[in-house]
Amino acid sequence: MVAVIVILVIVVVLVVACISIYNGIVQKRNRVDNAWQNIDANLQRRNDLIPNLVEAVKGYAKHESGTFEAVTEARAAVAAAPDPQAAMEASDMLTGALRQLFAVAEGYPDLKASANFINLQQQLDETENRIVYARQSYNDCVYLYNTAIQTFPGNLVAGVGHFTAKDGFNVADDSVRDAPEVRF
Repeated sequence: MVAVIVILVIVVVLVVACISIYNGIVQKRNRVDNAWQNIDANLQRRNDLIPNLVEAVKGYAKHESGTFEAVTEARAAVAAAPDPQAAMEASDMLTGALRQLFAVAEGYPDLKASANFINLQQQLDETENRIVYARQSYNDCVYLYNTAIQTFPGNLVAGVGHFTAKDGFNVADDSVRDAPEVRF
């Protein structure tokens, strides 16, 4: 009789432990998803600012259509990205296109002195900082989640629950490792 009670207690403890581990993994996965949504919101904010910035530059640099097209195409690629990895890669392309746009703006002193252009640059700079912070947060969440599903006993529960590892943000192109330079 005592052996049955001991076995029953052990089974109950194991079930409670498995439920706790499972719920912890679900929470970590949801944090990863939430962190990605924060990145996505900031990418959308940047995408919303870009048409205004392009229009401000267009008024001064009408012959720079190739630069404007590159920014527009990169912006569309970010908006159409089907998954986080594709959005991150498209975001890197957009950062490069914005560098080109700012290089064009350098040649127009009146544009650089425009209050509207300065305001847009400041907002874009602030948004870029938000994106950097959100990417760091995302990577932290991915790290915690992946660790939870790859270490014992979480890996046992993760296997049964069909949890799979997530990819953190990695810069695909070394040239985008540098922050965009914004000059006034």
